[in-house]
Amino acid sequence: MTSPNFRNGSCRSVNYRYMRLLVFFDLPQDTSEDRREYRKFRMFLIKKGFIMMQESVYSKLMLNSTVSNSIKNLVRKNVPKHGLLQMLEITEKQFGSIEYLLGQAQTVVVDSDERILYFDGEQEKDDK
Repeated sequence: MTSPNFRNGSCRSVNYRYMRLLVFFDLPQDTSEDRREYRKFRMFLIKKGFIMMQESVYSKLMLNSTVSNSIKNLVRKNVPKHGLLQMLEITEKQFGSIEYLLGQAQTVVVDSDERILYFDGEQEKDDK
């Protein structure tokens, strides 16, 4: 995308290369400290403008790779003590080519009578 730059009465184009930074993380939540670190990191991402794509996957739109590098450095400084964190930088065009697949909700029907209890009047009378 190009945008005009009006400086000293001149008009010249400035090329912007929008980038996306994807952050994937798998953090433990076993102890109260782990859960606190998880919440703290998640809130850090949200405050920095990341949006949740799905659980533990966040993305942020940035103007160019320079901005992306500064955001990556901020993320590196806020990595929790435990767990796995991954970052992937892609162009907005690549991000736009993501294919979203949605499955249908499934209901499981068990076709078995192993757990079905049958009662008839005769058995109830015999039990008394």
